[in-house]
Amino acid sequence: MRLIRRLYDWSMAKAASPSAPWWLGIIAFIESSFFPIPPDALLLPMCLARRAKAFAYAGICTIGSVAGGVFGYALGALFFSAIGAPLIALHGGEVAMEELRLLYAEQGALIVAFAAFTPFPFKVVTIASGAIGMDIGVFLVASLLTRGGRFMLEAALIWRFGAPIQAFIEKHMGWVTLAGFIVVAAFFIFVKKIAG
Repeated sequence: MRLIRRLYDWSMAKAASPSAPWWLGIIAFIESSFFPIPPDALLLPMCLARRAKAFAYAGICTIGSVAGGVFGYALGALFFSAIGAPLIALHGGEVAMEELRLLYAEQGALIVAFAAFTPFPFKVVTIASGAIGMDIGVFLVASLLTRGGRFMLEAALIWRFGAPIQAFIEKHMGWVTLAGFIVVAAFFIFVKKIAG
């Protein structure tokens, strides 16, 4: 817990530095594959400090996060074949893995959307998506729409309402992201029904 607190304090210190946009992109990138602190910890204070640049910061955060997601996907795809698959076979987990593959085939976009928009660790889904062999195009679209939607929504709220909304978002992050996810999930289901 102390390590997480130190990482959070380090991230917050970066929000005040002149190189904050670079740090935002870097933290958004590494959070999508292994870093435990979400980029929101840097995005929110940066947007509050320079509200006119809120949408630019959200764009940087989105690009960094989706690029990091692709890196996490590659980790899952490359290292799963070498290490993960033999371990699963050794422990007789092939059936469970096949069930997970089927779930991803049917609901992969929603799984990625859920992790991308909510506080659920996005890195888990990026790596699993690569390991399962999810279609990279679907992965990219779902990541871009939902990560971008989340960061743009946060930027828009801070741009419009300032410090009070930041406090509200931080206090009620779970409920805010759940409401956002329901909207995104409804959109994906609607598109799937139209396409089908």
